[in-house]
Amino acid sequence: MRVTIADVARTAAVSKTTVSRVLNGKGEVDSETADRVRTVIAELGYVPSSRAVGLARGNSRTLAILVPSLTWPWVSEMIQGVADVVEAAGYGLLLFTCNRGEASMTQFTGQVSARAFDGLLAIVPGDTLPAIEALHRQGLPLVLIDDQGQRPDFPAVATTNTAGGAAAARHLLETGRRTPLVVAGPRHYGCVQDRLTGFSEVMREHGVPHDPALTVDSEFTLPSGQTAVERALAAGRRFDSVFALNDQTAVGALRALRAAGRRVPEDVAVVGFDDLPLAVSVDPPLTTVRQPMHAMGETAARMLLRHLGGAPLDPEPVVLPTELVVRASAPG
Repeated sequence: MRVTIADVARTAAVSKTTVSRVLNGKGEVDSETADRVRTVIAELGYVPSSRAVGLARGNSRTLAILVPSLTWPWVSEMIQGVADVVEAAGYGLLLFTCNRGEASMTQFTGQVSARAFDGLLAIVPGDTLPAIEALHRQGLPLVLIDDQGQRPDFPAVATTNTAGGAAAARHLLETGRRTPLVVAGPRHYGCVQDRLTGFSEVMREHGVPHDPALTVDSEFTLPSGQTAVERALAAGRRFDSVFALNDQTAVGALRALRAAGRRVPEDVAVVGFDDLPLAVSVDPPLTTVRQPMHAMGETAARMLLRHLGGAPLDPEPVVLPTELVVRASAPG
């Protein structure tokens, strides 16, 4: 049976409050009593709860991370980046999702009120951002990972989505592709708007006005990417390349093109965005714009830990660069 603080208090003939004060070094207990309590702790082999000690000191040495859903393909790599830093600092990490919308956020807010953790790292879709901003205004230390172009008024780690879209456009133009089909994602995502902006600006600069009929929507999933390209083909759209705004839709595009007898890259080049593990497992391997997922998680965790150590948080986002990775679906 585990030894409790009540066992220590009873054996040392003191109150549980006195034991707690000794454990937390409050300096409000006379030296003789404190020595007796420490002796009993050693004799009984009592191990105090790190969470209880932390709460008594005003911190739990625990961070939380809030993610949209564990099914999002890049979330695990970002969480790993967070975990690597948090665990090395001797902190625990609590994981929450907001995939049930308002119900999830209500449950999560209860954990905030209970002071179950010292600070929050959040990867949130845009419609959840107002609730997170409210927690920040109430004093919760937090850093947003992947701000999706939302530009909140609190610290964030972002990536160069606009530059990534521009890099994709330049690569297609340099390889002679001038009629791209763009498979977009949910338009309310700021990252979608940024990637579209970067891509279209480069096309315009090179005298290639983009036909609005060659921008089709998807839901950032493989099936929706496949359907988007199938519909474009069925409508008779003529294109020599596909720029898909994430890798899942790019892989869906590859499937649709293969089913239609289009050769990749000979007939149609394909470029994605993210550089997920599946990008190298498909045939042909996918040219894509790499987001530094692991580094974004690491950077955000370090920012939050520095803040908990007393450093101020800069409200300007830390922006990490994207990188074009050329593979066989759109060779150089």
